[in-house]
Amino acid sequence: MADAYGIVTSSGNHFRVEGMEEYRPIGAFSFLGRYRVVDFPLSNLSNSNIDRIQVYVSQNPRSLAEHIGTGQTYNINSKRGKLQLLFNQDSRVNDIYNTDIAAFRGNLGIIERMHQQYVILTPGYMIFKQDYNKLLSDHIASGADVTLLYHKVNNAKDAYRACSTLTLNRQKGVKEIEKNLGTANDRNVFMDTYVMKNSLFIELIKKASKLSSVFTLADILNEENETLDIRGVAHKGYFAAITDFKSYYDANLELLDMTKARELFSYDWTFYTQTTDSCPVHYFEGAKICNSMVANGCLIEGTVENSVIGRGVEIRKGAVVRNCVILGHSIIDKGVHLENQVVDKWARITRVKELIATPENPGYVRRDDVL
Repeated sequence: MADAYGIVTSSGNHFRVEGMEEYRPIGAFSFLGRYRVVDFPLSNLSNSNIDRIQVYVSQNPRSLAEHIGTGQTYNINSKRGKLQLLFNQDSRVNDIYNTDIAAFRGNLGIIERMHQQYVILTPGYMIFKQDYNKLLSDHIASGADVTLLYHKVNNAKDAYRACSTLTLNRQKGVKEIEKNLGTANDRNVFMDTYVMKNSLFIELIKKASKLSSVFTLADILNEENETLDIRGVAHKGYFAAITDFKSYYDANLELLDMTKARELFSYDWTFYTQTTDSCPVHYFEGAKICNSMVANGCLIEGTVENSVIGRGVEIRKGAVVRNCVILGHSIIDKGVHLENQVVDKWARITRVKELIATPENPGYVRRDDVL
């Protein structure tokens, strides 16, 4: 087993996905019709032989708590391992106080009691594949105090605007963690992933709390940059950051491209999720499906093109669903035409016969709504 425990962080006060986040945290968002976003960091940690994991959440925790349960879904050893759901103190005074440091400080007693020598922090709102056992081994071999994971992109002017970036020197030492201001396309997007000794982590939490009530972990690392050896390690493969509604929509649909899907999914790296004992998809005579992911339990009579369809969805005769993300148990009634929409769970579209948006500004149908 790796001598480390894992922390899956929430988004803190960085950003908010309007509409969908009214009902659940980003980690509980449905993804590709079958998964939840939190399945990816939890599976990465489990596959890396890390079975002591803390998951932080602030608002609307019910759906996330129901989904992750005791951790058995993620192949976490029930005797040795433990999956804990820990709650942030969500400040209603001012959202600026809702930082990752504030969350860690509120659970400092639990962090101090962890007997593992190292801690690996990974975000609950990004989707990628990473062997943390290898990353930990490389961190130890490097002799660095802190290792940060980043992904090199060439579209940072338009994308990843809510993320941070790393400025590196020639030896891949981290000079600064700063917000992506959209001033250049080529950037090292920080994946909010940290590796360090737990003793240092505790020290940084306490120092940050003394310096400022609104400091983040990135802020205190910038402050301590001169005294700490902070290294950057490049991530290879698929990477998505769910930081707003458009990025959620795009991340679902871009994985319909098999080339991108193969960067994330492979036979030697399982992404775990809760399974259901529902029936396979029922395709009726006359149904037309093209380049789409359709989850089990669906009834498809109409046309589905370039879309992601969640579990238990009904798309009735004559309906057309194109470039859409339809979440579980929604009903798209006869003759309805949808393009570039995200339809939340349990929605029914019956009387409104046409909902068309642009790919640049996709539409949203709220959970449980009847249109």
